Order: sequence, then structure tokens, then C-alpha cells
Amino acid sequence: MDFFSSIYTGFVEAGTIMGSLLICSGSLAILNYSGALESGIRKLTEVTNGKNVIAILIFYIYFAGMNIMGAGEGCYPFFPIVTGIVISLGYDRIMGMMTICFAATAGFACGMVNLFTTGISQQLVGLPLFSGIGYRAVVFAVMFIIGLVSALLYGSKIRKNPDKSYVADEYKAQLAEQAESKDDEKEQVPFDGKRKLALIIFVAVVLFTAYGCLKLEFGLGQFAALYVVMAIILAVIFRINVNQFCQLFTQGASQVLGAAFAIALARSVMVLLNQGKIMDTIVYYMGNGLQGKSAVVTLLLIFLFVTAFNFLVVSGSGKAVMMMPIMSPLGKMLGINQQVMVLTYQLGDGLTNMLWPGGGMVCCALTGTNYGDWLKASWKTFLTMIVSGFVLIVIANAIDYGPF
Repeated sequence: MDFFSSIYTGFVEAGTIMGSLLICSGSLAILNYSGALESGIRKLTEVTNGKNVIAILIFYIYFAGMNIMGAGEGCYPFFPIVTGIVISLGYDRIMGMMTICFAATAGFACGMVNLFTTGISQQLVGLPLFSGIGYRAVVFAVMFIIGLVSALLYGSKIRKNPDKSYVADEYKAQLAEQAESKDDEKEQVPFDGKRKLALIIFVAVVLFTAYGCLKLEFGLGQFAALYVVMAIILAVIFRINVNQFCQLFTQGASQVLGAAFAIALARSVMVLLNQGKIMDTIVYYMGNGLQGKSAVVTLLLIFLFVTAFNFLVVSGSGKAVMMMPIMSPLGKMLGINQQVMVLTYQLGDGLTNMLWPGGGMVCCALTGTNYGDWLKASWKTFLTMIVSGFVLIVIANAIDYGPF
């Protein structure tokens, strides 16, 4: 009976994430209805003379910065809307995913002020909170550049030759539709005062969300509350009545229902692994297997183990509580600084969150992307990040990355 009840338990434990996702997506549907984004994007394209890479860069920097603070699932509500914006700029939906996923990976994995991985791990081994931030900034810069260059090269490639897109048929049909809509001036929504105000409100909410995450310890509940307030204000501005508001909100939430179920089912798998003591057993044998190995080999095996283990368990804080009590004494025994062990853990945890099914399939569900297409489009970039991550770990060990 416990096996089947784990599904229910998974839904309960994922309730905060699911609730936040549904509420934020419903609220963003009100923004979409206003036409503020559509008209604002058209204006941005005019101002930048078609240099849409500027918009991509703005989104990339925002999501990288947001995840430096450990936003994680807080990015999920943005996937549908940002992907829609990227598509309207003349790219495909894969480019939309790259813009968020590569940026989020760079920010989350470096863990500069990420309480869920770096913070918890450092507390478990006795390090000062967020110590070693300078070297983590270097890690961030490396991952940021790898992801950004990969995304921009892909975007440039498909703009020149749509057949190079991983969703070529859909992309070519999309470009033809966009060309037709450009010719029809009557259908274009004007970028008037109300829509400018709507965009200002939206940008203010986005920026305050980032500030709240950094300074006010905002959680998913506060994120959702901000978007509800935004939706209500927009409803007043655009005179959306209660019935229409509820209908739009429900439609917006329904678009991410599949992703919400995917999150809950992934959590159910974690519940099963915990109840069966499977995770504890795996970590125990990992610790035994590493005894007697050299420092570099130990770091490599731990890094690869955490990366592979992330396939089963997405939770960074959950893995930290299980693994750091084993990794810490191993480091002391081999003369590896605790800060290096923390860095090894956080990179092993963070670099594949958007690749493995636990997170990758959720992102695909949010953007309407086939998971196979996403794997084909992104695996080289993630592999480059993983290899670079281990090189940075070896360098950290060589320079005696500390304080201890």
C-alpha cells in the first residue's frame, strides 16, 4: 500500500511548487490577454533595428542572476511566456529553452549565494556561509559564457538556415505565419499608454521578485502573491470583469497542468526512494568504494556520482544532507579542503538539472518542446559545462581553495 500512497505523498510534498506554478501561469495569462507583451516586443524590435539578440541577452542575464540566488523552480512560470517572446522575435522554441535553461544552469550550479546547495553544504561541514565566493564567481563566468555562446550560435544558425532548427518543420511554418501577420497592419495591437503601464508593472514585479529572493528571503508563496497582485491590477486597468478574469486565469493555469503533474510524479519517485532506504544504501556503498583512492580520482568519482545521482533525485538540499556527511570525512582523510568538496557537490548537483528528465521534461512540458529534441539540441553544451566543471574542481584543489 505504501508504494501507491507514495504518489499521493509526492503530490502533497510538491504542493507548494505546483500551486505557485499554476497561480503564476494563470496570472501571466491576464498579461498576455492585455496585448502588452505583443506590442512591446514589436516596439523593441523597431528600436533595436531587428537586433533581437539584445532581448535574448537581457533574458539570459536575468535568469542567470535569479539562479545565483537559488531561484530554481521559481523560473518555471516564466518558461511559457519567455519562450513565446523568443518565438515572436523570430527564433524557435528550442532557442527559448536555451535562453532560460543555460542561464539558469550557470547561475544555480555556481552557487554563489545559493542557500539550497552551497549554503546547506557549507553549514554541514562547518564552513562560513557563502565563503569562497570569489572563485565561485569565476565558475559562474565560465558557465555563463559557455551557455550564452552556445545559445547565440544556435540562434544565428537557424536564422540563416531554418532547416538547421531541431524543430525545422514547425519553425518554417512559424516564420511563414509571422511574415503574413507583418503584412496585416490591422491585426497589430497598438503600444498605447495602458499597455506601456502594463509592461512597467510586469517589469517591476520581475525585478522585485529578484530583490525579494536576495534580500527578503522570498519563497514560492511570495512569488505567487506578487503575480496575483499584478493580475488584479491589470484586470482593473483593462476592465476585465470577474467572469472573464476567472476564465483567462483558468486557461493560463491549464497550460502548465502537465508540467505540474510531472513535478509531483518526480517527487513521488523521491518518496519511494526514501521510504525504501534506497538512497541511503546507494550513498553508503559510494562512500565505501571511494576509500583508498587518490585525491583527483576521488573528486572525479564524487563529481560523476553526484551528476548521475541527480538523475534520480533532483533536490539539491536533500542530496546535500545525505552526501556531505560522507564526503566531508573523505576529504579530510585525503587532504582535500572542505570548500573543494562543497564545490564538487554543487557542480555535480547543478549542471544537469535542466538536462535529466526530472527537470528537463518539466521544462519541455512548459514550452511544448519534445524532450528528445531538447536532448539533441543541448547535450553538447551540457557536456562542455560538465567537463569544464571538473577542470575547475581540479584547479580549486590545486590552489588550496579554502579557507579550509
